[in-house]
Amino acid sequence: MKNYLKIILSLILGSSMLLGGCTKFLDEEGDPSNLSPDNYYTIPEHAEAAIFAAYARTRFIGSGAGIFSNNFQLLDAPTGTITTATAQNSDLNNLLGLVYDGDNLHIRQWWTGIYREIAQTNLVLERVPGIPLMDEAQRKRILGEARFLRAWAHFYAVRLWGDVPLVLTSQTPDSANFFPSRTPVEEVYNAIVNDLKVAEEAGLPWIDASGRVGTAAIKAQLAKVYLTMAGYPLNKREYYQLAAAKAKEVIDYANANPGSIDLFSNYASLHQLSQRNRLEHLFEVQYLADIEGNPLQSIMLPNNSLAKNISAYGSGVGSSVPTQSFYDSFKKYEPGDKRTDEQQFFFTSYYVNGNGDPFPLGGPYIFKHFDVAGHGAPGVTGTGRSDLNIPQIRYAEVLLIYAEAQNQAEGGPDAVAYTGLNRIRARAGLPALAGLSQADFELAVWRERWHEFCYEGITWFDMVRLKKVYNEDTNGFDEFVGHVNKNSSQTLQEKHLLFPLPIQEMRNNENLTPQNPGYGS
Repeated sequence: MKNYLKIILSLILGSSMLLGGCTKFLDEEGDPSNLSPDNYYTIPEHAEAAIFAAYARTRFIGSGAGIFSNNFQLLDAPTGTITTATAQNSDLNNLLGLVYDGDNLHIRQWWTGIYREIAQTNLVLERVPGIPLMDEAQRKRILGEARFLRAWAHFYAVRLWGDVPLVLTSQTPDSANFFPSRTPVEEVYNAIVNDLKVAEEAGLPWIDASGRVGTAAIKAQLAKVYLTMAGYPLNKREYYQLAAAKAKEVIDYANANPGSIDLFSNYASLHQLSQRNRLEHLFEVQYLADIEGNPLQSIMLPNNSLAKNISAYGSGVGSSVPTQSFYDSFKKYEPGDKRTDEQQFFFTSYYVNGNGDPFPLGGPYIFKHFDVAGHGAPGVTGTGRSDLNIPQIRYAEVLLIYAEAQNQAEGGPDAVAYTGLNRIRARAGLPALAGLSQADFELAVWRERWHEFCYEGITWFDMVRLKKVYNEDTNGFDEFVGHVNKNSSQTLQEKHLLFPLPIQEMRNNENLTPQNPGYGS
């Protein structure tokens, strides 16, 4: 009976990760098969279960999107830095070729995933305050986490589609705003900032190795939001100062507490199970194979046209493959870059069945998200399953946010900006920079962002906020509009600064019209 009730709760709350509260729940009066928000949020354990459900919903990022693809690829495919060796998913092919529209499955699933996350956090924010006999520090912490997650979801939405519905209350079919209209971009950003500022005051630990959000993640996300607001489309240049100041708070804490927040000393730690939610990883989407395993492993393996499998998983998919030109750009201009050394960010060979003889892959593949424990290593059989998380905010990004924002705000880089940039470069085996002009320092930071954060869902948003794209042929930056993506030889257009709204959502809600420019009616 208890197991059955856990399944029911999991379905209602959107999560299987429920901790405690089962015995108390069974003691309550009423029919437990007819749970609703009105009769569920009655004890502190319900609040914990509800916020766990909100964390679980963030996993839409890696959900499947048709054959040989998942949602995560939406943010890489249009950047021009990846291609596919398995061209069997038409929606992914359209993203790669810049010919997508509002019927694209990846786009539709991002919309659905984001607004499900917002719906869950709204329930937490509305219902948890009314739970009796609850420790007030616990209540405040949970509400702060919910504020962060709601801001996290709205931040994705506003960057993908521009004017989007700003949903800050729970909705039912009887709600006046059940079919919401689109909210202007600036209002959405203001709500995001407000949520993050409230979350900052929730008394959360600076970093939480359990995977729950901490103060460092909140401040880093706020710095990232301010940096984005300083660029396109709002172009609020005064926000560079705000971004720098907020990033500096995290840097100051890290300098005083290097055992809690710092850069990893090596790239292998970025995808080691023992380092999840630690040191450099300020916030990650959580995975556990017994609940839901990491979904990126097979899509980044070579596809099954190779003569031998290289993993305990069996055949790979190969639908996210780095372009040769982007891979080459790391060492083309700075030959010492360690990020393309074997089994750092990329790999060009592995082992038969994951633990056998060496086997050449015939070209570079993405190693950045590679779970060695799952795939196998020489003499060690892989588990064929992955508990690896998907990174969302790394301390490396905080360092480069400060470097870019401070340089813009103050008309040139200060010592802290140089230190942050050069720490990223030092880990890559590159020489320290010094004496650069404001413009040259800015370009140096952008190059590091393109190389350091590749395949983490960051590059596309940099392209949009800067309206610039890294050119592998020149080591410079092109204007967004008119840049030709190397993976498809297709040209970025003005319309690509936004994604189209999902057609299905527009059919269900006429208040979402008009469609974003360039994508039809």
